[in-house]
Amino acid sequence: MTATNTNTCSPVIASNVNKTPLHPGGVAPHQEHTELEEELHETAHIDYNRVAIIPNASVAALYEDALVYESGSAITSSGALTAYSGKKTGRSPLDKRIVEEASSKDDIWYVWKINRERAIDYLNTRNRIYVVDGYAGWDEKYRIRVRVICARAYHALFMRNMLIRPPREELDHFHPDYTIYNAGSFPANRFTEGMTSATSVAINFAEKEMVILGTEYAGEMKKGVFTVLFYEMPVKHNVLTLHSSANEGKDGDVTLFFGLSGTGKTTLSADPSRALIGDDEHCWSDRGVFNIEGGCYAKTIGLSAEKEPDIFGAIRFGSVLENVVFDPETRSVDYDDATLTENTRCAYPIEYISNAKIPCKSDSHPKNIILLTCDARGVLPPISKLDSAQTMFHFISGYTSKMAGTEDGVTEPQATFSSCFAQPFLALHPMRYAKMLADKIETHSANAWLLNTGWVGAGHAQGGKRCPLKYTRAILDAIHSGELAGVEYENYDVFNLQVPKTCPNVPSELLNPKAAWTAGAESFNTEVTKLGKLFVENFKKYESEATEDVVKAGPVV
Repeated sequence: MTATNTNTCSPVIASNVNKTPLHPGGVAPHQEHTELEEELHETAHIDYNRVAIIPNASVAALYEDALVYESGSAITSSGALTAYSGKKTGRSPLDKRIVEEASSKDDIWYVWKINRERAIDYLNTRNRIYVVDGYAGWDEKYRIRVRVICARAYHALFMRNMLIRPPREELDHFHPDYTIYNAGSFPANRFTEGMTSATSVAINFAEKEMVILGTEYAGEMKKGVFTVLFYEMPVKHNVLTLHSSANEGKDGDVTLFFGLSGTGKTTLSADPSRALIGDDEHCWSDRGVFNIEGGCYAKTIGLSAEKEPDIFGAIRFGSVLENVVFDPETRSVDYDDATLTENTRCAYPIEYISNAKIPCKSDSHPKNIILLTCDARGVLPPISKLDSAQTMFHFISGYTSKMAGTEDGVTEPQATFSSCFAQPFLALHPMRYAKMLADKIETHSANAWLLNTGWVGAGHAQGGKRCPLKYTRAILDAIHSGELAGVEYENYDVFNLQVPKTCPNVPSELLNPKAAWTAGAESFNTEVTKLGKLFVENFKKYESEATEDVVKAGPVV
């Protein structure tokens, strides 16, 4: 007779995997509380006796919860999770506040109030909340510890991707420097003093907390952390925080790309011959450059494997697709469908990019600084070399074009200015960041360039064409090889920019907008003067803080 082993382990069955106390089929709540639960109860009065606190859940567990509890969630054919952010499909910069308090009131550019208790009260009404712990900043000397407390699995997975994930042993006794309370499904009290709507995204530097109400757009968390570093790094460490992408050549030469949405920041930093340090947020210290984030948050409208193979390939298990439209049967995403929003996006870990530099930092200081713009008027040169004063002027200006037809009432290209290419995220006066950038450029002998990825030959309204990507990449190749620094330059009137007469693999007639203009001299003069005046008018609000040479570095009209 054969004995039966009754001590073998029972197999794990799906109905019991990752079930929280309040999941269907879950176990009864335990009576002893963890260190994390006690901490949340003490600092935020989270009712751990009725709210299931789910700490640092796995990707698979977050997928399960999203599919069970969040309407519209699905797994796409590539393995990514889809999620919907509700009414808000983009950031709400007009609803952002920074709280005035003694330690920061002399430094803060925006002063607002917050409603912390309202957010915590809402979180206490949920059956389950998620906790995500991670780092912001790849340099261990400067990184900050961030904790996210939220009510949606989608938000937890998003921040699991965007923060730098600590090793498991570092999570056991993780104590945050900053805490984000995301109660975005619940509105702010718009009758409270200082509120502009039912949406509020607020940061308190004294309490080291951020509160989100009235918006479920996940990007608010990412950019909230960014704003924190725009304050913490310059004020406490003399480290410059930058809204830029960065890559590194085989010889260790680093290039920074500044630019607003649509200028090519992500596309141009994705270079198969160079390692990607990061696609959006960086810091420049005395030790070099480091990425702030552990992931990428890429636009997906119009995405294809041919156009952006790296991004397309990163949309797989563990990634979050936001506000996309997909076929309900095949689960294939239609990246050309903008029914919900033009701002469709995907958040994925940076290690999903094959040529990412891990850890995402460089001991080298930037050799080239690229200020990107997309000028739809066609009057800015495709490439210009900048001196120190011009770099500060154009960095503070942060110019690009808003295209006709993108909004009701926009009938011609509109100039958009965002100081330091990061106005919604700045915590200090723009001139402070500009001076730090100029000092670093001088100290490390970096080259600065203004690169226009917009229209050539004429403006958008006059039938011009956008500068072909192959020419923009050829310009970058010439910058990286050093060839462009050695060619002959000429002065470009009105903007007083130095423009190369030649560039390898780029038609010379495209390099000077006046010579390339095909719509008549009168229309060119009108457009270049009009844009120059807009630059001058925009810069007036910074003149009191700027030196004379920086003021004079702008257009002369």
